[in-house]
Formats: sequence, structure tokens, C-alpha cells
Amino acid sequence: MSIDIKRFLIPLIAAVLSAGALFVVRGIVFRLLHRWAERTAAKMDDLVIGVFRVPSVYWCIAIGLYIGLAVSDLPHRYILYSSMAIHVIVILSITIAAANFSGGIFRGYIQQSNLPLPTTGLAYSILKGIILVIGFLIILSVLGISITPLLTALGVGGLAVALALKDTLENLFSGIHIMMERTIRVGDFIKLETGQEGYVEDISWRTTRVRMLPNNMVVIPNSRLAQSIVTNYYLPEKRMSLMIPVGVSYSADPQRVEEILVEEAKKAVGEIPGLLGDPEPFVRFIPGFGESSLDFTLICQVGEFADQYLAQHELRKRIFSRFRAEGIEIPFPHRTVYLREEKGG
Repeated sequence: MSIDIKRFLIPLIAAVLSAGALFVVRGIVFRLLHRWAERTAAKMDDLVIGVFRVPSVYWCIAIGLYIGLAVSDLPHRYILYSSMAIHVIVILSITIAAANFSGGIFRGYIQQSNLPLPTTGLAYSILKGIILVIGFLIILSVLGISITPLLTALGVGGLAVALALKDTLENLFSGIHIMMERTIRVGDFIKLETGQEGYVEDISWRTTRVRMLPNNMVVIPNSRLAQSIVTNYYLPEKRMSLMIPVGVSYSADPQRVEEILVEEAKKAVGEIPGLLGDPEPFVRFIPGFGESSLDFTLICQVGEFADQYLAQHELRKRIFSRFRAEGIEIPFPHRTVYLREEKGG
């Protein structure tokens, strides 16, 4: 009995001591890496440290168990099963670390570059999912499980799953279609045909989240979004024309009104955030002759959709003050009503 205990006790002690020594080395290495990362401005070192912190714990345990098995004289069957378990732990930890590392690199690279690719939760999930599936297939091969029958079973059951998850799969493929077409991107300001408008926060595997200007979130299924009419105010570029209608009295000089509007718009460039001076603001005598006023349209450029609100606010105040100083009247609508009295008969 004591011999059997010794056969298990010696490998266990060797495994514990080896794992303990590796944990000490791991702690020293990560402490040095943290000090080195604090002195650098790059984010790659922080990503590497964060990704490999948890998997390194499993690697220490796996190496400790492997050393314990190496010094043991256990039956071949136990050694075989233990070795397979160690291999599964190592492969699984490496797969998770590789998935997190590649996802972090993908997000960082796309955000730092000017490539027109979306860094959405859907793209991130697809990339990690591919790596996890590859790791799962490797684990099956290590365990001696044939993949062909599994693929056959998945093919037979795939039809039932597809029917049961019809809406989910429709949203998934609609999200992939939206990402590949790039007509709606994360960060764009869009307006839906139902009237909601806001910034696209994320395109996930099921829904697209749009943050409205009042800071509320609209959650739209991808399938509904792919089939609806959407106005994207960031395509083909962010800048857009701002048209401000202005009405003056029929007694005003149209040429003078045009000069005042252009002068006020040009002076406001650089003073009003978001108002652009290239191309220069201009005025058109459109719609023209109104029922009680001469109607003009001041046309200028703003940096993006949200800039139009402050620009309109400030320009209207400046135009009103200038018209008052110039003696130009902004008329009220009025009607002339003629009454005809019928003679008795």
C-alpha cells in the first residue's frame, strides 16, 4: 500500500514544486514587463500583457503536471489520459490567447489607420469565432475524435437549427451584408425612414445600435435596417450644405439684402464652430416672390450634420440684428379680405 502511495505522492510533489517555481518566475516576469510597459507610450505591450496574463496560469499548471508525469512510474493508461488532458489545457489556453490577441490587434490597427473597415462587435466576434473553431478542431484531433462524422451530424441537424433560428440567422447575415457594403458604418450619422436619427454606435451580430441626439439609444434588428430606406449624412463625406430661408419686405432692395446675408455669413466663419468658409457662402433669390415677402436662401457649408444647429442659431441672430440696424423689415404674413354685400331681392 505504501508503494502505491509513493507512486502517486512523488509525481504530485514534483508537479506542485514545479508549478510553484513557475508561478514565481511568472510573477517576476510580469512585474518586469509592467515596469517596462509603463515607460513606453505604445499600446502593444499593454495588449500582450493583458492577453497572456490568464493563459500563463494554465501553462504553469500544465508544465508542472507534465514534469510530475515525467518522473512517475504510473501505468501507461494513466499517463496517456493525463497527457491528453494537459494537451487540451494548453491548446485551449493558446486558442483563447490567440483569439484575444488577434482581436485586439485588429481593433487597434483599424482605429489607427485610415482603412474604410468597420471595427464593430460583429467583425470582432467573427474573427475570434474563426480562431476558436480552429482550436476546437485541433482539440478533437488530439483526443482522437474523427471530424467527418461530426460534420455529417452537423449537416443533418443544421437544417432544423436554421429553421428554428431563422430570425437570428437573418439578422446575422444582414449585419454581415451591411458591413461588407459599407453604406452604414460605425460613427456615421444616419436618419431612418421612420424618422429616428443619430450616430451608429455598433453593428453587432443581431442588432444595430443608434445613439440619438437626446442621448437615447435606438436598437434596430439588422434585417429591418437592411430593408429600410436610410439617409447617411456622412456619405460621400461629412461636410454638408446648410440652407437658411430668409424673408424680407417687398420694399427692401434685393441686391442689398443679398450683400448683407453674404457679409454676415463670411464674418461668422471662424467664429461659429463647424461653419466652413470653403466654398464661400452665397445667396439665391429662391423661392422668390412670396405672398407677403421676398424670400431668399442663404447657402453655406458646415463640417457635419450636428454642426448645423449651432450655425443656424448664431446666423439667424446675426442676420436679425443686421436687418434691424439696416432698417430692413421682416414682414408678418397678412391677408386682404374683400366683403361684398348682396342687395336684397
